[in-house]
Amino acid sequence: MTESNIHSDDATPDPTQETLGGPQGDSTRKDPEEWVTGDEPMTGAQRSYLDTLARENGEEIPADLTKAQASEHIDRLQAGSDRTS
Repeated sequence: MTESNIHSDDATPDPTQETLGGPQGDSTRKDPEEWVTGDEPMTGAQRSYLDTLARENGEEIPADLTKAQASEHIDRLQAGSDRTS
């Protein structure tokens, strides 16, 4: 860690020296298992799109998936589909 990243408890951080993010890559994508609402039932849009992708890939998928599970299946099925999103 550089000195600019270390702040003592009694020092006021200099906002011009603070940074957000970093070299971790795409921060707009979060692992579905880390979603706050990931254990809620899948959305209508997920259900519709997953139904389409499953049919195109000749698969049957349970209809009682969570948002996180649906997202993981969508990602997997997209990889085997001609669709890009």
